[in-house]
Amino acid sequence: DSFGIILDTFNDNENALAFFTMPSGLKIDFTVSNDAAGGGGGPDNSINYTWNSYWDVKTTRDEQSWNVEMRIPLTSLRFQSVNQIAQMGLIINRRISHLNEIDTYPSIDRRYGGNARMKPSLASKVFFENMEPRNPVYVSPYVLAGYTRNFVVNETNTAYVKDNNPEYDAGLDVKYNITNNLTLDLTANTDFAQVEADDQQVNLTLYSLFFPEKRLFFQERSSIFNFNLGGPQELFYSRNIGIADGQPVRILGGARLVGRVGKWDLGVLNMNTAQFNGHPAENFGVARVRKQVINPNSYVGAIVSSRIDFDGKYNVAYGIDGIWRMFGDDYLDVKLAQSMESELSSNVASADPSFFSVAWERRSDKGLGYEVKYAWFGKNFNPGTGFLFNREIREVRGEIQYGLFPETSSVFWRRFSLDFAYVSRLEDGKLENLELAPQYLMEWKNGFNLFSSFNYLREGVVRDFHLSPEVFVPAGDYSFVNFFGNFSTPSNKKVVANTGFEMGEFFDGNRFSAELETNFNISQSFQLTGSYKYDQVKFPERNQNFTNNLARLKFTYMLNTHLSVSSYVQMNERDNLVITNLRLRYNPRDGNDFFLVFNDLRNLRDENSAIRPPSYLTRTIMLKYTHTLIL
Repeated sequence: DSFGIILDTFNDNENALAFFTMPSGLKIDFTVSNDAAGGGGGPDNSINYTWNSYWDVKTTRDEQSWNVEMRIPLTSLRFQSVNQIAQMGLIINRRISHLNEIDTYPSIDRRYGGNARMKPSLASKVFFENMEPRNPVYVSPYVLAGYTRNFVVNETNTAYVKDNNPEYDAGLDVKYNITNNLTLDLTANTDFAQVEADDQQVNLTLYSLFFPEKRLFFQERSSIFNFNLGGPQELFYSRNIGIADGQPVRILGGARLVGRVGKWDLGVLNMNTAQFNGHPAENFGVARVRKQVINPNSYVGAIVSSRIDFDGKYNVAYGIDGIWRMFGDDYLDVKLAQSMESELSSNVASADPSFFSVAWERRSDKGLGYEVKYAWFGKNFNPGTGFLFNREIREVRGEIQYGLFPETSSVFWRRFSLDFAYVSRLEDGKLENLELAPQYLMEWKNGFNLFSSFNYLREGVVRDFHLSPEVFVPAGDYSFVNFFGNFSTPSNKKVVANTGFEMGEFFDGNRFSAELETNFNISQSFQLTGSYKYDQVKFPERNQNFTNNLARLKFTYMLNTHLSVSSYVQMNERDNLVITNLRLRYNPRDGNDFFLVFNDLRNLRDENSAIRPPSYLTRTIMLKYTHTLIL
């Protein structure tokens, strides 16, 4: 079970803060953006569960019920008040697990889909009087001590040698609420040792893998910096800061300002990173503004980002965008952006360094919904602070769907849809990608879910596409069909399973992939999650085969609401890795944290039998304590 409140503190029908709890007293907080419509960096970027705020909750239980008391400081709400009166949007959620039921206030129409219970535009308006909080300064110094041991092959390739690195460090974060709704964050010698490891992934596509941002410093109102270029592609992607070649880079310091000034949403960030393994020190900057126009669900905005290294190279990107709610649930989305960099001549009148997109969509899961989109990616468009895998292409995409919510059936929601994409290269006009995918989705009232998709694809491969050093797809044109299916069990059970598979043709061969993820809700304090994915690709004509096994095991045990232990173990056969991440966290109160972190990296098998391998390649143990002072 759970209970929570969602507050549209800016009363903008677009953004909200959510505070949820369970009978155990576990705190869950997250932010809502884009009116919970999804899109952007990942499957559902509109809901950000990584955000964390200052607040308290207490729960009690008896034989018939459980009770909740929340205490949320006004300084955590980021609101605007006029004449000491603040108007906000309020949604209350209560989940009754054994009934697989969610009750809401106010009552919300099901046509808005699974995230309808979080949509700020559907909130009830409430007024709070005498809302004039003080603006404290939160000063959070940290100290860190640790030890890392690496084993590397020596220059003569005859033995592994040890490299021991003790580490002692300290740093500082400062948070200051300049006004009720404008927050300044300062950081010096920033550290993210406690952040959980990324999920291992296997890439069987022509595109780069996307990894979500988990670092807390970048979370507050992170949606203000979104300038989406399609799918997970963004003009600004904060994981470019402090990470290079998959390795952490020291962040020397920086500042971040987010909030609202009058009717303008504002976000500014500037950070400096140190030199690392041949990468020069760099400065990253971004400034973003947005303003509501016409109606509460429409806005126009602009963004500028920069990436400058200390060798003199620079990259600057800028853009303007707007979303207009035209009528009903129909929206028009327009974006225009350009980039400039030191190694290329720039011409603002040229289409080469430019991006443009226009889309019309109806956001409704009940009845007819649709989207039609056109996008252009110039050959020199390259935002240095962003995440981009489309280059020098034009694309036309479309989706049409029809959703049903039967009143008397055991089925809660049924949706039929057809996705279409046509992507061509600007250089020669030839096909890059074509996709036609009829899809079917069904959700039962008891919590079971079924999704299926039949896919027809055509791919134009410009250069050899490698799945491994020995297995590749030669350049050429390919047509193939495959099928994808997914089935999940109700999330209110002790054991929850989610399984999926993909099978059929794959370029000039065939593919079979299967994945199973199982959550064991052993108790309110103990959760265990295991997943396994198997991929097999065969190219009979070329006698090439690729197989991979990927396994993950994660557990979380809460001794109480202040002390928890978590572990994450991953095995990736393709990369020959076993990665272990173990964390103990003691959180006596918000802002005060003690972390004990243990990381272990080892090979799954010995790939150099001539050398006696060590039992592990890298092992780190780290102690970190953060203490927040309120001034």
